[in-house]
Amino acid sequence: MSAISASEKVDGFTRKSVRKAQKQRRSQGSSQYRSQSTPVELSPLPQLKDAQSTEQHELFTQKLQQCCTLFDFIDSVADLKSKEVKRATLNELVDYVSTNRGVLVETAYPEIINMITTNIFRALPPSENPDFDPEEDEPTLEASWPHIQLVYEFLLRFLENPDFQPSIAKRHIDQKFVLQLLELFDSEDPRERDFLKTILHRIYGKFLGLRAFIRKQINNIFLRFIYETEHFNGVGELLEILGSIINGFALPLKAEHKQFLMKVLIPLHTAKGLALFHAQLAYCVVQFLEKDPTLTEPVIRGLLKFWPKTCSQKEVMFLGEIEEILDVIEPTQFKKIQEPLFKQISKCVSNPHFQVAERSLYLWNNEYILSLIEENIDKILPIMFGSLYKISKEHWNQTIVALVYNVLKTLMEMNCALFDELTSSYKTDRQREKKKEQERDELWKKLEELKLSHSAGIQNNSHRLPGIQNNNNNNNSHSNDEGISAAANAAPAADPASDAGESLQCAK
Repeated sequence: MSAISASEKVDGFTRKSVRKAQKQRRSQGSSQYRSQSTPVELSPLPQLKDAQSTEQHELFTQKLQQCCTLFDFIDSVADLKSKEVKRATLNELVDYVSTNRGVLVETAYPEIINMITTNIFRALPPSENPDFDPEEDEPTLEASWPHIQLVYEFLLRFLENPDFQPSIAKRHIDQKFVLQLLELFDSEDPRERDFLKTILHRIYGKFLGLRAFIRKQINNIFLRFIYETEHFNGVGELLEILGSIINGFALPLKAEHKQFLMKVLIPLHTAKGLALFHAQLAYCVVQFLEKDPTLTEPVIRGLLKFWPKTCSQKEVMFLGEIEEILDVIEPTQFKKIQEPLFKQISKCVSNPHFQVAERSLYLWNNEYILSLIEENIDKILPIMFGSLYKISKEHWNQTIVALVYNVLKTLMEMNCALFDELTSSYKTDRQREKKKEQERDELWKKLEELKLSHSAGIQNNSHRLPGIQNNNNNNNSHSNDEGISAAANAAPAADPASDAGESLQCAK
């Protein structure tokens, strides 16, 4: 690292620019800065459509080899002619694989995979913003996207070609290939992650032998994300893939799948950046519950365990997910979780943050959930009544108050007798509480009065002490003036301190 000058030490902005330049120099091996060690100038090859059928395969191979040349896209004016030749060649290859039959002969597979891996497998560039927030900051886009996009397009067309043979391709598209592909999901560029999502899904569908490995590696990525790094850009895309994978699970579900739900998907709700992928995560959870309704109770208890305490935005998301789960829940499963669930909903209704309270009250707009509540009104109404009644009188937001009145009206219509009983009981309890508060206030007033009278007594005594001390001092001074002898001075005399003590005792 080069030495920082005195002016750079003073100027923080200069120092920042120096660090950025140094970081760019360190990043020359990453995807944004890759190029051949010696410049290679590409020359256009003949068009595939113009070549004889006997020559097409050899020309196809030459073009694949030509597209293995890499360029520096940070320097926007370097190798412009060669970059354009490669881009045109990649476009031609995409079209050739998409529209022609019989081009995927066995000898072409190694050349195709080599061209793909050379272009897309690379070290991802460091983020330009070390404090990158996906919700607010612009992502770092892939500089070489003009070429990489076409390579991804070619790979997708290759996998979707009717002549594609997994039995031949599996020699090249193996576990190592999949691992490198999964690492690319951490790219900040959303365009790249979108291509990767589609490609991985195609690989999962065509290579049966790789399915368990793909699931295991996604599982590992999520566990590292939850318990170690707390950062991975492609969580949402991987969850989208999992959503379709879960949909295809055979019944009964394997223990491996149930463990993945409880040990990985539920703890994913604790992530700081939950908002970025919550929709996909909730979809995966609901897919599991539709497959196996008996998982509903452990899932809801898991969500209640990880319920956010201080983040209102996450609480709103949790409530939305709870509604999705209740939409597919079976009545027998609902009975098992109604008490702990509605205790939490009761807390949410009382939340001073109006969005949390509003979202929890919207559950009563769902007809199916309303029917479940009505079937179990004798259990749910006592849990909810106190919070709802209190909020109807005290909440600061009039929209919430209006929603609460509607909910109370609905609950009253479900069981009028129970509602009246709870109302009477609630008012009695409130009167008892008010009486206790009044008695407590009176007790505090009496204690305050006692404290004041005690303080006044101490102050009176403290006023009398200086007079006693002055008299004693005067006596001592008078004795000294009369020249009392040393023996006389040693004789017992009146102790000012003891006099003061006797005076305090008298005062008491």
